Amino acid sequence: MSQNLPESQESSEKKVGKETWASRLGFVTAAAGSAIGLANIWRFPYVVGQNGGGAFLIVYFAFLLLVSYPLLVAEVALGRHARKSPPGAFALVAKRKFFWRICGKLSVLTGFLISSFYAVVAGWIIGYLWQAILGHLTHLETSTQAMMHFTYFMRSPIWSLGFQAVFIALSTFVLLGGVRRGIEWASKWLIPLLFGLLIVLIVQGFFHVEKGQLSYLLTVDFSKMTGAGVLVALGQAFFTLSLGQGTMVTYGSYLSKKTNIVSSCALVLLFDTLAALLAVFAIFSIAGTSQASQAAGSGLIFSLLPVAFSSLPLGHLFSIAFFLLVAIAALTSQISAMEPLICYLQEKGLSRRKAALACSIGAYVVGVPSALSFAYDWSFYDVISFLSLNILVPLGSLLVAVLIGWIWKSRPALEEIEQGASHPDLEKKSLYIYFKWTWKFIAIILIALVFIENIYPV
Repeated sequence: MSQNLPESQESSEKKVGKETWASRLGFVTAAAGSAIGLANIWRFPYVVGQNGGGAFLIVYFAFLLLVSYPLLVAEVALGRHARKSPPGAFALVAKRKFFWRICGKLSVLTGFLISSFYAVVAGWIIGYLWQAILGHLTHLETSTQAMMHFTYFMRSPIWSLGFQAVFIALSTFVLLGGVRRGIEWASKWLIPLLFGLLIVLIVQGFFHVEKGQLSYLLTVDFSKMTGAGVLVALGQAFFTLSLGQGTMVTYGSYLSKKTNIVSSCALVLLFDTLAALLAVFAIFSIAGTSQASQAAGSGLIFSLLPVAFSSLPLGHLFSIAFFLLVAIAALTSQISAMEPLICYLQEKGLSRRKAALACSIGAYVVGVPSALSFAYDWSFYDVISFLSLNILVPLGSLLVAVLIGWIWKSRPALEEIEQGASHPDLEKKSLYIYFKWTWKFIAIILIALVFIENIYPV
């Protein structure tokens, strides 16, 4: 199998000036940064604590291998093969090009909508990072007091819109730098910093954790796993890698033909999983297992943890470290959600600068009603987040699985994956059945379950 980029495709890339990652490490850190988002800290510790600890983790890992990893490989392979944003990539490998181009545009729209309301929540994080720096978060004695403190600021239009703008500005600054000098440069610095902060928080927490408090995370007891818990594990595994929103197809389009997709995606999965596990240990050791397992989202980040930091030695410094950690996770995910639209606009003739500014302004404007939803009790935030996360993301992933497994077919996809492999023939023999069956059957069935559970929860 040829290991080189076809001449016509190579000349086409030079003509349009297609950006690429400077190194394999750049792709891995950027893709890992996309995957390591608020869900790893906002939700994962809660679902682990509520669904059996170690038993939940085993089921979660199984679904990562059955759904998330094969789809990640598929999206990256499709992007690298096409060297285009999702609309062009989808249409390139399909016969019904108009339909699949629309599907690709839907994928880009999904990422953009997510970026609009994600920036609202991330703005709260930036605001709390500022409050932590000022020392305003280490004098809260009860979770009720902490939640009242958060609610006061969340319902302030000036505070919410202001920090939303700050977060969008930070994202825009990175995106204006392009693929190498923006996304890749930032990811290479931010992802190691993120892991460093997680380790610092874990070490600090272990000095105060009660004996045996974390032992259940290493104890496997499937009697505590319910059918609902299995579906929660499936949903968490499915959403964790930024699938179905055009990100990984776009990131794949910047990938060199010499890069080993299988091992690179395995590293992305490893970093994302490691970050999630470290977040569980960090939060449970700081806040306490029983408390953290009862709180998710804003209740965990803005209510429970500030109280925990208030009672810890050097709590001021650790509160800064924690909210800096969460801000980094939010930023790397935000830029990945915006990048598919920027790539698409560039293909339509806009410069990188104009495309990035247009996407950023659009994300802020569309996000304004979400920010004001909490000040005026609107339902806009709930509607757009439900539409994006519960419907469009699983629908986008389902379409990718169908496109790869049934339209493009598994063999051409595997041939793309073979390029850059150290031992392509051996790799094909060992992975062909695994990818073929997951793309054509297993992933489609499991994504359908996620879709049904999102609409009709158990």
